[in-house]
Amino acid sequence: MSSPHELLELSAMRLLARTAVNTFCALTVLGLAACGTDTSPSSPKATGPFAGLSGSEVANKAIKATKKVKSLKIAVDMTSDGDRISARLSTNTSGDCTGTMAIGPAGSMEIRRTGDTVYTKFDEAMLREQSKGEPAADIDAAVDALAGRWMKSKASDPDNKDMLELCDLNALLEEFEANDNAAKKSGESTVDGRPALRLTEKDSEGTYTILVATEGEPYILKVDAKGTEDPMTMTLSEFDKPVVVKKPAAKDIIDPDE
Repeated sequence: MSSPHELLELSAMRLLARTAVNTFCALTVLGLAACGTDTSPSSPKATGPFAGLSGSEVANKAIKATKKVKSLKIAVDMTSDGDRISARLSTNTSGDCTGTMAIGPAGSMEIRRTGDTVYTKFDEAMLREQSKGEPAADIDAAVDALAGRWMKSKASDPDNKDMLELCDLNALLEEFEANDNAAKKSGESTVDGRPALRLTEKDSEGTYTILVATEGEPYILKVDAKGTEDPMTMTLSEFDKPVVVKKPAAKDIIDPDE
């Protein structure tokens, strides 16, 4: 019989691993190098944001700028295996992380990581959804013991490896490779009120849109993947803002080692 602790670990790994894998796949679009070349010439008469730079040059400039950040907030909305998955996480290169994740209307979970300590909290709906297929008695036991409470564990625990992938900003930024030669300029836009230049790319899998900030640092603000097997939208914000992780109240923490 699975313990409530084991069911929680299983649930967290299923959800976060699916989200992390799809996010890492989407990030590879930022380094596409084989689906064409932006041959539009740079011109001294060009106007608008990044005048004189080709779409590929803008994309590479944005990738290089984004790779330098020490912290950011990542929002991911995707469809995976027919489920709508969303994640909102603030993370930094020191490993601190805090945010929420959800699958459609089937509940949500919170995660907080500071140093080598991880706190996770599931609501009842999420526990039941992610534990489908387990014996009913085990699921009920997990809900009674864990719903609405924080479980404490070590980030270094091998069982947490998949669960913490989206909290690993260093690994995420490594996926940003500045070798794009396919992006094409496709007009101006905004992301949460921030002016941006729209770049588009296509390959055999689908169409990708990258939005780059045109004021301040040329950070990547948004990536859309459409027509793909797992369509998704990723938005980046709060660049280099401190990530504050609050430790849950002691009365709300379950420590399996105690």
